[in-house]
Amino acid sequence: MHLFCVGISHHTAKVETRERFAGHAEIDRTLRAEAGCSEALLLTTCNRVEVYAAAAEAVPTERIAHCLLTAGDSLGEEVEAFYRHEAQQCVQHLFRVASGLDSMVIGETEILGQAKKAYAAARESGAAGPYLHRLFQRAFRVAKQVRTRTEITRGAVSVGSVAVDLAEQIFGNFETRKVLLLGAGEASERTARALFKRGVRDLRVSNRSLERAEALATLVGGRPVAMENWESQCREVDILISSTASPTPLLTREKLSPLLHDRLDRPLFIIDIAVPRDVAPDVNEMEGVYLYDIDSLQSIAQQSLAQRRQQISAGEEIIAGHVDEFSGWFTSPRARVMQSALELRPSES
Repeated sequence: MHLFCVGISHHTAKVETRERFAGHAEIDRTLRAEAGCSEALLLTTCNRVEVYAAAAEAVPTERIAHCLLTAGDSLGEEVEAFYRHEAQQCVQHLFRVASGLDSMVIGETEILGQAKKAYAAARESGAAGPYLHRLFQRAFRVAKQVRTRTEITRGAVSVGSVAVDLAEQIFGNFETRKVLLLGAGEASERTARALFKRGVRDLRVSNRSLERAEALATLVGGRPVAMENWESQCREVDILISSTASPTPLLTREKLSPLLHDRLDRPLFIIDIAVPRDVAPDVNEMEGVYLYDIDSLQSIAQQSLAQRRQQISAGEEIIAGHVDEFSGWFTSPRARVMQSALELRPSES
């Protein structure tokens, strides 16, 4: 059985490339039916798109990348941005990812929750079987040990708090600033908490589910905004931070242009931490608008790396021990018996 990972991340591709390969609703079925994977799991975050899979025969990287595209898209030179990890290297890579050692913000903890959600979704759809089950369960255990036995998370920040750092550099004092948060998921919650701690007192939250917007707004002393009314808020706010799951841009030049007439020379700062992006890139060309996307935050994140760099080696040491243990099981007679049983099982239609 071939255990491997194919993916792109902030290390190898810009956000416009990553969003093209963010996957689609039928990706689990596609990876098994068209790519020939026995088991497959898609991990998508704002900084990475990765497929972890097990297959009886080697599956070309190009085939995995093609499955990630939406129907009608063609695979070009962007495939060169994909990396591939086989067997023991795949195990090591996942353990580093789950532990936050491969993140844009070293030591961040959001990735562990995202990996758990991806695993749960793959288990529910039947795409994750015994190999990925064992691999990801061990990854979660490794991540917990790295977090508790090292100080890798000391001073660590999430992507959301990096976005808040950027806004604070621009505006200084937050107390008189009006902020609109578009989206009410985990990233938005972390961002909202960071904004509240930094002194924002006028925080508005908009989300497709008004109930979730209300819950998050209550948590940080803000106020909810119905999704159909969020655009009008652009006339008043100083900062818009967007993190939704929309497959297409929510904010375009056409939508924003009439709203800017009412701002009376007040600049609008937009921080887009969504992938795919919530804001069309050409919005940055508009006068009075300053747009920052997820890639723009990377240089700020690097500033917080120094205090945790010395903890990376301690985390790598823990990971190395677990990689050896898992690799020993993967090549053991017990694993080979399990593989033979799977190969004899009738294939899925």
